[in-house]
Parts: sequence; C-alpha cells; structure tokens
Amino acid sequence: MTATTLVHKEASPPAAGATRRRRTRRRGRIVALLFVFPALLLLGALVVYPVLFSVGRSFFDASGTRFVGGGNYTEMFRDPATVKAIRNTAIWVVVAPALLTGLGLILAVLVEKVRWATAFKLLLFMPMAVSFLAAGIIFRLAYDEDPDKGVLNAAVVSVHDAFAGTSSYPTARARDGQDLTRGRDGSYLTATPLSPGDSVALGLVGVLPKDLPQGASPAAAAPHRAAPGELRGVVYLDFTPGGGGRPGKVDPKESGLPGMKVEATRDGRTVASTTTAGDGSFRFTGLDDGSYAVKLPAANFAPPYQGVSWLGPALVTPAIIGAYLWIWTGFAMVLIGAGLAALPRDALEAARMDGANEWQIFRRITVPLLAPVLTVVFVTLVINVMKVFDLVYIIAPGPVQEDATVLATQMWLVSFGGGNNQGLGSALGVLLLLLVIPAMVINVRRFRRSQR
Repeated sequence: MTATTLVHKEASPPAAGATRRRRTRRRGRIVALLFVFPALLLLGALVVYPVLFSVGRSFFDASGTRFVGGGNYTEMFRDPATVKAIRNTAIWVVVAPALLTGLGLILAVLVEKVRWATAFKLLLFMPMAVSFLAAGIIFRLAYDEDPDKGVLNAAVVSVHDAFAGTSSYPTARARDGQDLTRGRDGSYLTATPLSPGDSVALGLVGVLPKDLPQGASPAAAAPHRAAPGELRGVVYLDFTPGGGGRPGKVDPKESGLPGMKVEATRDGRTVASTTTAGDGSFRFTGLDDGSYAVKLPAANFAPPYQGVSWLGPALVTPAIIGAYLWIWTGFAMVLIGAGLAALPRDALEAARMDGANEWQIFRRITVPLLAPVLTVVFVTLVINVMKVFDLVYIIAPGPVQEDATVLATQMWLVSFGGGNNQGLGSALGVLLLLLVIPAMVINVRRFRRSQR
C-alpha cells in the first residue's frame, strides 16, 4: 500500500463528518423554513401584498383605469378636508402620547406608595379590555349635550346652577292683549305709565301648572289695591285649569308666579327692585311722585344653562383625545411601573440618605433612569395614535365629522364612505405608512439596543 493511499484513508473520516454536519444544518434550515412558511405566507398576503397594491393603486384615478402619476398626491394636499386631517393627526401625535406618558409616569410612581397597588393597577388597566367601539359609544353618551343624557353636562349644569342659579320660568311669555311690551333683550315692560298708589296685574302664559315652583299660591289672595305712596302689583299665570277663566283678569283658580324678579324703572333707569311672593304679589315703597314703568327682567325668562358643547367643532378633538386617555392610561402606567420596579433601589436609598427630597429623587434619578422605558412607551403610543380610527368615527357626530377627522378616517371616507375614490384613498394610506415608518424604526433600534 502506497503512502498516498494511507493519507487518503486517514483524511476521509473527518471529511465525512463535515459533510454530515453540513447536511444536518441544511436539513435544519429546510425544517425551519417549512415551519416559518405559513407565517411568511400570511405576512405576504395580509401585509406585503396590500402595501404594494396600495402604492400602485395610488398612481391611478378613481376608476383605477387611467394612470395619473402623482396627481392623487397633489390633490391630497390641495383638499381642505385632507389638510385638516393632517393637522388633527399632528395634534394627536403631539398631545396624546405626551399626556399618556406623563400620566403613566405619575401614576406608576404614586401607585408604589399605595397599599392596594395591584387592585389600583387592575382598575386603571380595565379600560384596555373594552373595545374601541364600546368605548366610543360610552363617551358619545357621556358627551351628549342634553344634561338628562350626558353625564358630563349633567355635572357641569349642576355646578353652574349651584353658583349662578337658573330662571324659574324659561317658557313664560305675556298673553296677547296684555299691557306689556317685549324688549330686545327679552324683558317685558308695562306700556301704560304708573304712579305711586297704582296697582297692576301682569298675566303670563306658557307655564305648565305642574312646573310651578313649590309654594305657589292662588293669585286671587294677593292684595291688589295699593296704599298711598306705594306701587303694588301681582304677576300670575293667566290660565285656569279646566277652563272658564277670563283672559287678563285674576281668577280664583289662577296661581301666582313666585320668585319672579320685578323692577320699577323711571326714564329708563331702575330705581327699585323686588321679588314676587308665593301669591305673585310685589310692592315698591318710598317712590317719589312721578311716572314709572314695571319691568320683568330678561333673567326671569332666560333658557336654562345647557352645559358645554363637548362635541362641537371647537372641542370635538380634545374630547376624543380624552376618551383615548381613559383607555390607554393603564397601559402606559403598567409598562412604566414594570420599568420602575427594575430600578436599582440602592441609588434611591443613597439619594435619600444624602438628604434629597422625593421631588429631587423623582426629577434627577427616577426619570433619567426610566428614560429608555419612557421613550419606548412614547414611540409606541405615537404609532398607535397615527392609526386611530374607531373613536373618531364613532364619537364625532356627522355635522362635525370633518372637524374631527384624522388621516385614518379621511382615508376610509375618501375610499368607501361616499367618496369612492380609491386612488386618493390609497395615496392617503401611503402617506400614513410613511409617517409611521420612522417611529417603527426608532422602536426597533431601541429594542435591539436593549437586547445587546
């Protein structure tokens, strides 16, 4: 046997082992690809293909047959509704993530000092279990302008009426033929001049007997004759239940209107004022001789305060952001709380031993150490608010839908909500994708950095 043959035989076992290892690795790659293939197939069908199709579709007209190049992108920035959607989206991106991150940080720090911290976290996190559809319906009802339906306006009206009061007779008006003229401000003024010693009966209608204040008594019991030197009168409901009364006359069954503010005016100036009693009677004493008029100020007939127009053009976007905060504050608090639990306690204790107060510890130690977590939460929320659709579409009423619209809702409205222009809608979708990509890249890079 030659030397060459011996060398070949000695080298063959290691070569065979390397070949087996390569085959094993190749087989492992094939098996891995087989397992990953369904996920890749779904990813391609549900993500990659729609993105590529939308990009291509954005270069065609509404029918999809005529190539328009960048025409849709040009029209997109010339359309006032789209410009408003971009502006509202910018407001969302600036306001909502910042508020959520700040609230989450404050709550996470405070919850650490609460005895029932777990229950508190669960309570704040529960809105995450509510769908955006259900949350939108809840807040649509909460923001209702009618205080009998909207809980927020019910609270606002209650506070307002407790401090400012409200009129008792918003529907009252003078009966036709009465000696009363209505001013531009809604007040009523007697047309015939009056002097001390006179009396006057002022009949009003438009008030249901069941809506009369408690303590109202029959107006017929009021003294109608004035003593010398005084001006007397009665304000009453000129309506007899069951019929049979005489218009312009105080009948036995007709009720006085208590709590009505009455003024005596002379030459357009108020010289005396009073409030009607339970039977609607009033009187002015100490008046000088001369000609007077009796005035029922407009405040008596002012419509009741109806609260705040939460879903009006001016407040609809802040109102929807408020609903979004309710849903996502728990999410931010839990993530930041997890980062807070991982902080080195020795650094905090060392700061306390050096005499630092809780605010200094929070500002100079806790926040800097939590900066990576806060950044992740902020960027994640930025990505999320760019895609917000459900809340805006459900909460904003039809007349103010355009005032509240964001890019996601505008894309849907243009494509399917009556516009039927899928070319322009695809262009809006591409714009939304381009805006989201930078935030996604920042998040991915930070995740990779943290893994290293």
